[in-house]
Amino acid sequence: MSLKKIIPCLDVKNGRVVKGINFVEFKDAGDPVELAKFYEDEGADEIVFLDISATVEDRETTVVLAEKCAKNLKVPFTVGGGIRTCEDFRKLLNAGVSKCSVNSAAVSNPNLIKEASSEFGSEAVVVAIDVALFKGEIAKWEVYTHGGLKPTGIDAIEWAKTCALNGAGSILPTSVDTDGTKSGYDLAITRAIAEATNLPVIASGGAGTLEHIYDALTIGKAESALVASMVHFNIHSIREIKEYLKSKGIKVKI
Repeated sequence: MSLKKIIPCLDVKNGRVVKGINFVEFKDAGDPVELAKFYEDEGADEIVFLDISATVEDRETTVVLAEKCAKNLKVPFTVGGGIRTCEDFRKLLNAGVSKCSVNSAAVSNPNLIKEASSEFGSEAVVVAIDVALFKGEIAKWEVYTHGGLKPTGIDAIEWAKTCALNGAGSILPTSVDTDGTKSGYDLAITRAIAEATNLPVIASGGAGTLEHIYDALTIGKAESALVASMVHFNIHSIREIKEYLKSKGIKVKI
C-alpha cells in the first residue's frame, strides 16, 4: 500500500486565504504564504493553492503570489484558478509550482488537458471537478464550473473518464453539496471516480472529523485527502490527523 497524503487547501480570494460553505459565505483564514509554510512544517505532504475568484473575474491566476508561496516550500505545490492555456501552465511551472489544476477551462476545451500533459507531463496536470448531485428523474453527479456556480449538465463520471483518456495525472473532485459543511466528504462520487479512472484521486469538500478522512482514504478509495476548515480553524492539526490515521493502520509519512 502506498503512502496516503494529507494536503491542506488554500482557497485564495483577494490575496487572502478564505473558507466558505457550499462555495459561498467566505471567512478569512490568513495569509497564504505564511499558512503554506506553516502547514509544510506541520507535516503536510503537499499544498494546494486555488485562486477561487480568477475564473469568475475572468483573469489569470495570481502568479506573483503563487511564486512567493513556492519559494518557501519544499513539498509539491499545486496551483489552480484561471488557468486557460499551456502558456498559463508554463508561467506557473517556471515560477516554481509543481502542478497546475484546471477546471472550467478544461470543460470548455478538453484538448487543454491533452496539450498540457503532452508538453509538461501528466504528473503536472490535475483536473479539478466541482460536482453536485442532480436530483432529476435519474440522479447523477453534475459538473459545475466558475467556482462551483455554473451547472453544465455534464455527467461527472463520464467527464472524469474523458480527463483520464486525455492525459490527466490526477483528479480532484469537490462536492458543492458538502464543501465547508464539515459533514464528511461525498464518498460515493470520490469512489466512483477512483474506480472509473484508475487515477490518483484527491478527496475534497466536507472534512470535519478524523473519521471523515479515514473514510475518504478507505471507503472513498482516495489516495489523498484535502483539508481546509479542519486545519484553518484549529479543529485538528496535520500531525493529529496523521497520528490518527497511523493508529488505524493507514500508511502515512510522519
